[in-house]
Amino acid sequence: MDFVNKIKDATSSTGKGASEKNEDFLDKGVDFAQEKGFKQGQQSNETDAEQAKDEKISDGIRAGYRKIAGKDIPIADKN
Repeated sequence: MDFVNKIKDATSSTGKGASEKNEDFLDKGVDFAQEKGFKQGQQSNETDAEQAKDEKISDGIRAGYRKIAGKDIPIADKN
């Protein structure tokens, strides 16, 4: 295990990959964009802080969609 992963494991209260199970489809899309589009590396082992950041991003996407379309995005939000 490399140093970065050791730090991630130490700062995650839910354990390796456990918080990924609670992601909705939009959160997974944010992860995909970060990994493939922005080249931020693998997103399947994120800390709770990284998960919270992704949730804020997806909440912003939902709010923007609601403002433009006048209705909720058709992807259910998992909490």
